Amino acid sequence: MDHIRLDGRALRILAHPLRARLLSELRLHGAATATTLAVRLSTNTGATSYHLRKLAAVGLVEETGEGHGKQRFWVAAQRSHEWRDADVEGDPDGLAASTWLRQHYWRHYLDKVGRWEEVRADWPLEWRDALTMSDSNARMSAGQLTELMAEIEAVINRHAARAEAEPAGNRQRISLFWHALPTEPGTWPPS
Repeated sequence: MDHIRLDGRALRILAHPLRARLLSELRLHGAATATTLAVRLSTNTGATSYHLRKLAAVGLVEETGEGHGKQRFWVAAQRSHEWRDADVEGDPDGLAASTWLRQHYWRHYLDKVGRWEEVRADWPLEWRDALTMSDSNARMSAGQLTELMAEIEAVINRHAARAEAEPAGNRQRISLFWHALPTEPGTWPPS
């Protein structure tokens, strides 16, 4: 499975600093042992093993079957995940986990943008022009926005699959972020 929709239990498990970092590390760099992950993330092997088992309990990571004993290899079970507020509505702990995880991802995103801007000038012009950003404003219903976001995801998935089928060549791993936010978050109902 390439993508998973998280339920309240999975959100509560993932909403932990080390667990979120472990999952990201496995998605970015592939299979690794708890020992290797502990070194990469500056933690200890015992904590890493414990948190990998927690992530495995909700299907976010899995053992590859390679290695043995303490040198077992772990891998992310999916390329990506998502959740909706509706998945945790009426679940105060799930809502708290959802809020924490969104804020964690926003901080990660801002850090990544900051790092990119520090080195941007060192990249070839072709890449600097391709690695761009934009924004747009539109007035639409929640249903229309849901449809738009699904179309954007489908386009990205189609292009990613096509790129994976081609020789590596000059490809770079790219992080694509797309967000839909209210233009004026403090105003409800809309005017």
